[in-house]
This record gives sequence, structure tokens and C-alpha cells, in this order.
Amino acid sequence: MTSPPAIAARDLKLSLGEGDAAVEILRGIDLTVHSGETLALLGPSGSGKSSLMAVLCGLERASSGSLNVAGADFAALDEDALARARRGRIGIVLQAFHLLPTMTAQENVATPMELAGEAGAWERAAAELTAVGLGHRLTHYPAQLSGGEQQRVAIARATAPRPALVFADEPTGNLDAATGAAIVELLFARRAETGATLVIITHDETLAARCDRVVTLADGRIASDTGA
Repeated sequence: MTSPPAIAARDLKLSLGEGDAAVEILRGIDLTVHSGETLALLGPSGSGKSSLMAVLCGLERASSGSLNVAGADFAALDEDALARARRGRIGIVLQAFHLLPTMTAQENVATPMELAGEAGAWERAAAELTAVGLGHRLTHYPAQLSGGEQQRVAIARATAPRPALVFADEPTGNLDAATGAAIVELLFARRAETGATLVIITHDETLAARCDRVVTLADGRIASDTGA
């Protein structure tokens, strides 16, 4: 049997504002992403990349269209239900690491799993941090970590629950070239080990070329798709 797609979007539209002030952000996106695929979303600033990611991972509701993500009908869910649907299904890595400054690395990774009621969160956090090369930094706070180390914590937090889907929005944007390259290697290695579907938003064509498929957005529409 062929496994169902990780993402199936049809005629997705997103408008912000009301009436004459409404601005169309996404203008009818059709996109199918297969389970286990690595996909890069390219496009200039303002093309709709981050908005599309926000809709696909349930942080933003589409104005219209159908969307099935990791087996859940996102178009039919309200915000609370979307939050529940994301839990365990989706991991998100952002360029602004969004670590809680008053928590250690281990607490930053374990706490979301504890809040979700997952067993063994503390031990899994330690194991995931060790896997990203931070086994010696479990008790360090974000301010005691370099930018690259903070991004490693963010990756561990995203992948520890073993989600079916991992989204990364410009994950190397705040890092120097060498550190960014190491983070890219780590992201692909963790994806290979977990079998997750990986969607990366990037301006970096070299990074995009590492993915199975490249989708380019322009003006809220898909301009090209190497998998089409």
C-alpha cells in the first residue's frame, strides 16, 4: 500500500484584513508532499513562503481551500483543535530560536513533551540533546550557549517527540556560514534517522538543491515545482 501524503493542499487561499483593505497572501496553492520527502520552499521576500508554512503547520488558518496534514483535516479544525493536532505530529524550527531563557537546554526540550503528557520526557530530552552533540550542555541556559548551540537545542525540541513532519523556517538565518552548514547537516541527519518529512523555507539555493524537491513561490502562487 502507498502511504498517504504528509501534506495535501488544494486551492489554499489566505487573506488578511477585511473588505477593501483585504490583502491576498496566498492565491490558490495546490501542493502534495509525500511522506519522507525533503522539500525546499524558495521565493523572494513577500512571496508567501512563511505564510504558507504557517498554514501548513496549523499556526494560521487558511481563508479557504482544503488541507490535510499528517492525517488530520486542518481546514475543519478550530484553533484549539489545530493546537492539539500539531502536538506530536509537527516539529517547528525557526531562525529566531524561541528558547525559554529561564529554562535549561534539557528543560526547553522536555517541557513541551511533559505538557503533552508524554512519558519519559526528561530522559528523551537528554537523549535527543546528546544526539545533536549537546550531551555536555544539558544544564546550561540559552544565554550560556552559542547561536549554533541554541539552534541545536531548537532542533532537539522539534524532533524529540518524533513528529511525522518537521518544518524549518530559515533555520540558518542567524548563524555564520560554518555554523549554518553544520546545522544543515544535523537537520538532514536527524530527518534521516526519524524518517520524518522535512519542509525547509530558505533563500539558499545550495541548501535547496540538497532537498528531493524544490517549490518556488512568487506573489502567493507556486511558480515552479521540480516534483511536478
